[in-house]
Amino acid sequence: MDTRSLSSYGLNFRALFYMVTPNETSYEKFKDVPNFVQEAVPYCTILMVLECLLLKLQGKDLPRINDGVNSMTHGLLSALHVLLFRAIELVIYVWIYHNWRFIDLPWNNPWTWILGMVCTDFLYYWFHRLSHESNIVWASHQVHHSSEDYNFTTALRQSLMQRYYCMLMYFPMALCIPPTVFHVHQQFNLLFQFWLHTEVVTTLGPLEYIFNTPSHHRVHHGRNPYCIDKNFAGTLIIWDRIFNTFQAEGEKVEYGLVHPNNFWSPLYGQFYYYWYIVGLVRKYKGLANKLSAVFKGPGWEPGKPWRGLYEEIPEVQPPVKKYNSNLPWWANVYVLIHFTLVFAYFGLVAPYKKQMTFLISLGFVAFFIYSVSVFGVLYDHRKYGYLLEFLRCVLTLVVIHIVSGHVTVDMSFATALMILYVVSAALWVLLGALNYDIYDKNWPRIEDHGIPLDTKVPHNMKPIAQRLQSTEDILPEKPGLTLHLEISSESVLSAICAPTAQFIANTNTRI
Repeated sequence: MDTRSLSSYGLNFRALFYMVTPNETSYEKFKDVPNFVQEAVPYCTILMVLECLLLKLQGKDLPRINDGVNSMTHGLLSALHVLLFRAIELVIYVWIYHNWRFIDLPWNNPWTWILGMVCTDFLYYWFHRLSHESNIVWASHQVHHSSEDYNFTTALRQSLMQRYYCMLMYFPMALCIPPTVFHVHQQFNLLFQFWLHTEVVTTLGPLEYIFNTPSHHRVHHGRNPYCIDKNFAGTLIIWDRIFNTFQAEGEKVEYGLVHPNNFWSPLYGQFYYYWYIVGLVRKYKGLANKLSAVFKGPGWEPGKPWRGLYEEIPEVQPPVKKYNSNLPWWANVYVLIHFTLVFAYFGLVAPYKKQMTFLISLGFVAFFIYSVSVFGVLYDHRKYGYLLEFLRCVLTLVVIHIVSGHVTVDMSFATALMILYVVSAALWVLLGALNYDIYDKNWPRIEDHGIPLDTKVPHNMKPIAQRLQSTEDILPEKPGLTLHLEISSESVLSAICAPTAQFIANTNTRI
């Protein structure tokens, strides 16, 4: 391995901690800017493994598999846009720069690089603060806060919609900051926040006064009253100190939303809060109140301040019981293997996006959404989980067969994958035939959490819904994602056994 390769690997790792210099990360043309986020994936994976080892040594709880899979699922969903569109925020930024900039700053000047860093972080602070103080923006950002755990996988829990709000905040930079400089710091700012999501690191001494740290960011993710709307910093904590939003870590932080989620469905988790806002708009009378329900803070009500009343935030009463509907160990291993494969398929498909038609890209997006949604169905103990997982295995077999006919694929590897999915599909047929319940009896089902499956109120808004009169008449039905099906094992078996036998026969013929 040559010196240049070693230097590249070192740079990609150091980028996680913003430990880079202007000279090595300044670029004239867009095509020369590395994808630092993609290059950092191996290092993030290593850090996640290392975090588990350190947590074990420290005697702390290990990350829960159900929560970790859910976080990574949200991360995958937030990345699917790359299969359909170009990075629209960069396209608009470049257009503004070329048509409206009022000054030409040299792209290779260290002071331009430093100005780009400061501006990116400063504007991120204000966007992040806005995402907690405006209901419509919070609707996207709440996804990131929905985990009741705090570890490196939590950093991957991102919103599908947030990037489209955030880009509006960055566009003023295009009046003077070269696009390549902005693109570099946009990536570094994101990567820096990855390693903040951990309980392994306690404090970092004097660095705590200047930089955002795991301790500061733990407070930001807390639902204790003293943690609410604090520490919005991305890289530099000085913005919170300047604008009076800083809070040092005190009593034990309990993580998650003030009213925690009671479901694992990733797609529902991405969009349910928009549905909740629709309910508020329908409830409140008068245009001013309707607009306030959309644009003012999540805690706002008529007659209250913009952000609501902080004294109404409920105290956290230990011991905190997390939503933890789970699967037996072997089913967790099954989900981990299949989720890893779905994640790998995305990594294999993404580089070919320019060679795919829009309809093919849309098909892959639908495939990925359906695949990860099924895992949430299994963890939520839905009765139709067996059927959906069986269909996912069959669908994946079809996709592998079609793709292997159009691209160069190692046939032994493709055959191994097809055998895996045939066996997996047969497993769910067998479990259905035996009427075997995979759901771990040690954990309550959703019904046992006091949340009926046919409720019309978004799951984690049940406590808030008490302030809405005639809630069932106000809030719309839940999105079609949460279907209420009653499927017996006998009907599943009769519906899928015949086509399964034929499909397996055809598959064996092909391989």
